[in-house]
Amino acid sequence: MWTRKVRLQERAEQLSSGRQDLMTAIEEACDWVERAEPALDALLPEEGRRERLRREALSLQRRYPDPADRPPLYGVLFAVKDLFHVHGFPTRAGSKLPAEVLSGPQASSVTLLREAGALVLGKAASAEFAYFEPGPTRNPVNPLHTPGGSSSGSAAAVAAGYCPLALGTQTIGSVLRPAAFCGIIGFKPSFGRISADGLILCAPSLDTVGLFTQDIAGMAQVASLLCRGWRGCPSLPLPVLGVPEGPYLDQTSPEGRRAFEEQLARLQRAGYRLKRVPALPDIASVNQRHLRLVHAEMARVHARWFERYAALYRPLTAAAIREGATIGIQEIVEARAGREILRTQVQALMEREGIDLWLTPAAPGPAPQGLQTTGSGLMNLPWTQAGLPALSLPAGRAENGLPLGLQCVAGWMRDEELLAWAAALEAALAEQA
Repeated sequence: MWTRKVRLQERAEQLSSGRQDLMTAIEEACDWVERAEPALDALLPEEGRRERLRREALSLQRRYPDPADRPPLYGVLFAVKDLFHVHGFPTRAGSKLPAEVLSGPQASSVTLLREAGALVLGKAASAEFAYFEPGPTRNPVNPLHTPGGSSSGSAAAVAAGYCPLALGTQTIGSVLRPAAFCGIIGFKPSFGRISADGLILCAPSLDTVGLFTQDIAGMAQVASLLCRGWRGCPSLPLPVLGVPEGPYLDQTSPEGRRAFEEQLARLQRAGYRLKRVPALPDIASVNQRHLRLVHAEMARVHARWFERYAALYRPLTAAAIREGATIGIQEIVEARAGREILRTQVQALMEREGIDLWLTPAAPGPAPQGLQTTGSGLMNLPWTQAGLPALSLPAGRAENGLPLGLQCVAGWMRDEELLAWAAALEAALAEQA
């Protein structure tokens, strides 16, 4: 097991106040990365990482000698999925394509974090072009298992305690699934609330920038910096929790379903009200529409590159692009319209039944063994398609000791409420465990 506790809010407070020396923190982090990386492969190799971080930390110290003037993420290390453009780093998107072909201006999400005082630990490994061809990363809880994907390196870096924060993306389940598999918190905000500029996109109609941390308080702090129009996390009464019964929930494995029912029982003992409601009866068609839209948009994103570099693409990615190229504009238009139709249906059901949050397993079960697959994102797919804010909370362990996650989904643009409710849910799950 290669995990360490590094909570974002605590680390940010320690560094900004001077209770933890920045240079010492840099040295400790680099020591740990050098020790653990041969087992995990969470970060892309970088010559001179330690020396670069020393220089950047020294510059930060000189710029902010007075703790009272320091920005909120002063000295906090963060990893960046290798789909984001970052000044000073090549972008390869987990592929063999030449980096110069994929270059572009720095993502505004990276710029905002750097302006808040955070330091880039490094680029995190990704599945090829955020699709299903796995990267080399292993799960820090058990390196014989996948960390999930496609934000594999981002989740593993946070779970391993390399850094308290990482950026990822989700097109199907690429934030929430790896967070669940690695036993940390993953947050996918409402579609479009964090700018997706400066990225190699997979499917622009679905791609959402997401975050990984080990603590809800730290997640809320970063969300307030990156999400447009952030209103702050309010104090709220306990939410009514909805369980979407039917074919969607039947996609869970038997072990995952048993664990989910135990999680629900723990929350009921803590005083939460649960409502089991039939939902998503057409999940098979929702799933198919989603994958067809992903493939169609991948084909258009990659058209110019694929024409020249098709031989450098791995089989699953190449097959998706080729299939996508056969999909006509009318089907694409209908699939894009289906996103808002689904959102409207889910919102109406929530309002009719008085549901504040949907609860589901964050993945069908624990992380599969081996690195040939990143696992299934079907539990995350409809919420991504609807663009709703969703979060994965650590929620116990499977029979083999690997982490399980509880997925929490709020209404459209209710990201602030989601994080406020998640803090209480996290505490309730811990108390009842």
